[in-house]
Amino acid sequence: MKSISIIGSTGSIGTQALDIVRTYPEELKVAALAAGTNVTKIEEQVREFHPGLVCMWDESAAAELRVRIGDLRETTVMHGMGGLVEIAKCEEADLFLNAVVGMIGIRPTLAAIEAGKTIALANKETLVSAGHLIMPAARKKGVQILPVDSEHSAIFQCMNGEPAERISKILLTCSGGTFRGKKREELENMTAKDALHNPNWDMGAKVTIDSASLVNKGLEIMEASWLFDVPESRIEVVVQPQSIVHSMVAYEDGSVMAHLASPDMHLPIQYALFYPDRKPLEIKPLDLFEIGDLHFEKPDTETFLGLPLARLAARAGGSMPTVFNAANEEAVRLFLRDEIRFLDIYDLIGETMVRHNVIQNPSLEEILETERQTRAAVRAAL
Repeated sequence: MKSISIIGSTGSIGTQALDIVRTYPEELKVAALAAGTNVTKIEEQVREFHPGLVCMWDESAAAELRVRIGDLRETTVMHGMGGLVEIAKCEEADLFLNAVVGMIGIRPTLAAIEAGKTIALANKETLVSAGHLIMPAARKKGVQILPVDSEHSAIFQCMNGEPAERISKILLTCSGGTFRGKKREELENMTAKDALHNPNWDMGAKVTIDSASLVNKGLEIMEASWLFDVPESRIEVVVQPQSIVHSMVAYEDGSVMAHLASPDMHLPIQYALFYPDRKPLEIKPLDLFEIGDLHFEKPDTETFLGLPLARLAARAGGSMPTVFNAANEEAVRLFLRDEIRFLDIYDLIGETMVRHNVIQNPSLEEILETERQTRAAVRAAL
C-alpha cells in the first residue's frame, strides 16, 4: 500500500486525487491533508480518509477545524507554512502531492525533497520561480518529480526514458481556452463570468483564466524546460482544440511521439500516484472513428500575449519568471473580482516586467521578496 500526503486537497486536483484513493482503497491511503480555508470540505475528507495530520493555511480555519473534529483523537491539526512543511515531509507518506496554486508551494516542495519523498507536482510556480533551486536539490537527493499537469504527464510518457539530447522539439498542446478565435476588440469587455467556461477541461477559476489568456501555456513552457532539461526555444505551443492530443515529443530521427486520451485530469493524476504502474480508470475511451479528424492550429500570439510575455520572462531568466507569475496572479485576482478588464491582465504583467531589474540566480528569500514587491506594484498601478 502506498501512503500519500496532499496539499491543496479541497481544490480541483486534490479532490480528483482523492477520487482515485476512493477507487483503490486497498492500494492507496492518505497520511496527511492540507487546504486553505474550506473547513467544511476538509472535515468531510478527514472523516472519510482519517489522515494523521491536517493543515489549514488560515489560522482561524484551523481553530474551527479542531473544534469540528474534536472527536477524532488520531488527527493533529496545524496551520500556516509550518503546517504545510510538516505535511510535505510527513514520515508516514511515500508520495507528496503538491496541488496548491501559487508560490506557497515552493517551501513544501523543498521540504519534501529534503525528506526524500517522491513528488507528484501540480504546482507550476514551484518550477517557474524556483526551478534553479528545485531541480538540483532533487538530483542531489535522488528524488523523483512526477508531473501531474496533463501536458507534462503526456511529455513524460512520450519520452519514456529517452535522453533529452535526442529531443528535437517538445510540442506542448493547448485547447486555446475559452476565447479561442477571438480578436482583441472582441476581448475588450469580456468579464470573469465570460472567461470561466473552458470548453474541455474541469479546472479551478484561476487556471481557467490562465488558460483563456494563454498565460497558463507560458508557465508550462518554463515548467517543461526545467522538468525535461530542454531550452525554451525548443518548446513549441500547438493549439489542439479537441484536447485529445495532450502533447507530443519530436525526436532527432524525425519521429513524433504523441499522447492521446480523453480530456480528464483523473488520468495524469492517477498515472503519477501509481507510477510506474498503470491501473484501470473509468473515463470515456477514445473512439478514433468518432473523432474522425484531429485539428491543429498556431496560437494567436498577437491577441493572446500570455505566450510572448512568458517567453520574454524565460529568456531573461533569474527573477523575471517570478515577476511574470506574480503579476499574473495578482492581475487574475483583480479580474475575478471584476476590478479590471481581461486585456488589463497583459498590460499589468508587461508593465511590471519592464520595471523589474533582474536578479540572477535568486535565493528563495529573494524570490519571495520579488513576489511581494511585484504584487504591490500591480496593486499600485491601478
